[in-house]
Amino acid sequence: MRLFVGLGNPGAKYASNRHNIGFLAVDEIARRHGFAPWRRRFQGETAEGVLDHQKVVLLKPATYMNESGRAVQEAASFFKLAASDVTVFQDELELPPAKVRLKVGGGIAGHNGLRSISAHIGNEYRRVRLGIGHPGVKELVHSHVLSDFAKSDRAWVEALCAAVADNAGLLATSHDASFANKVHLVMQAKGFFDKDENGAA
Repeated sequence: MRLFVGLGNPGAKYASNRHNIGFLAVDEIARRHGFAPWRRRFQGETAEGVLDHQKVVLLKPATYMNESGRAVQEAASFFKLAASDVTVFQDELELPPAKVRLKVGGGIAGHNGLRSISAHIGNEYRRVRLGIGHPGVKELVHSHVLSDFAKSDRAWVEALCAAVADNAGLLATSHDASFANKVHLVMQAKGFFDKDENGAA
């Protein structure tokens, strides 16, 4: 069994923020794979389904980003899951828009959602880092992540969430490198970055 956690802030005000791309990704997984309807529990919302014969629970914490770990810990404890069974979908400033990287453990790079999760369940969970780009200067980071995606971003955001959802079964079965490569190839084929860039694994 796997717990897939999308990070974001609850409420309509934040729905289209760059910081909420984790919510967008798990919403698309639920939609494309016919997960059960979302329901409120574990200080958030969950939807359950199956990916490649593996049971998966999707979780969107409703605690705001900097308290995300409370919901994750509650859900992981209920299902008796280790940190290694948890996959977190997060926005990543240090990656260009439309890029994806995976890693297990490591630093949190100032991400308040990851800081909270690491404080509650430890650091050895998987992160799906969804690139949103950096505004260029540190002083603009806060407003950048809490601003809506621009209209010009919509095409790559939708394509990225679709590619993540279509290949989510590889994550559920721990084929991380295959997942990253397949998502990269989809985004490359759609022309969102140059052909000579390195793969996403």
